[in-house]
Amino acid sequence: MSGVSRPGAAAFNAVRLAFAALAVAFLLLPLVAILPLAFTDSVFLVYPISGPSLRWFGALAESQAWTRAIVNSLIIGTGATVVATVVGTLAALGLRRELLPFSGLLRSVFLLPMVVPAVVLGVGMQILYARMGLASSYLGVIIAHAVLCVPFVLVNVASSLASIDPALERAAASLGASPVKVFRGVTLPLAMPGILTGAVFAFATSLDEVVITLFVAGPNQTTLARQMFSSLRENISPAIAAAAFIIMIVTFALLLAVKGASLFQALRKRQKVQPSEA
Repeated sequence: MSGVSRPGAAAFNAVRLAFAALAVAFLLLPLVAILPLAFTDSVFLVYPISGPSLRWFGALAESQAWTRAIVNSLIIGTGATVVATVVGTLAALGLRRELLPFSGLLRSVFLLPMVVPAVVLGVGMQILYARMGLASSYLGVIIAHAVLCVPFVLVNVASSLASIDPALERAAASLGASPVKVFRGVTLPLAMPGILTGAVFAFATSLDEVVITLFVAGPNQTTLARQMFSSLRENISPAIAAAAFIIMIVTFALLLAVKGASLFQALRKRQKVQPSEA
């Protein structure tokens, strides 16, 4: 039976790998197509590239509109990430044991911004902000972006909490640790990879959001994504590719930082375990 099943398993693995390769290519090909155009010396987004140049990065630095958009994106993205990380982590902790009544319904409510169309959220927030006096303000945009980012934090933190052995927390409590010490010494360090990953996804989501920003932001809160959208409508130039390159570099740098922090934490744990075993 094993001799018969091996060819079928090998064929299935080959099909699975081919499908995975096609999916990855489908996701990466648009990036491969647009990012090299950030280094063209032409004034049009066309192939072949006539010659390499960094002129469009200089154009971003010299343009007041683009620099203001980059600064606004960093301010709004950082604020939204902090708010979403705190709210999403607390929500994941509260819904962890499913002790609350209607915990499944509450979890679905937190995940609604992932499925509700951004246009619907944008219109609703615009009406709400007009009554609350938050329209065209940094605080309003930060809150709007945080609403979109909370589900990503909740999902990642909940996954990390689900992988924690409850026996570790019970052991710490049985040794006399208070609930606060158990959380700070056991739960929080073990959940930290999920918290950092959720924060990175939150920042990337805020950096890329344009639809809700169009509804709730004013002229002074123009983000990089909104500036790119406006430039596409008015004048298509390689400066848009340069801005996209900056977004990609920032996102990849954050992902690498989180991965490096996770590996460093795992290495420290291994170094602590080895002497104790010796």
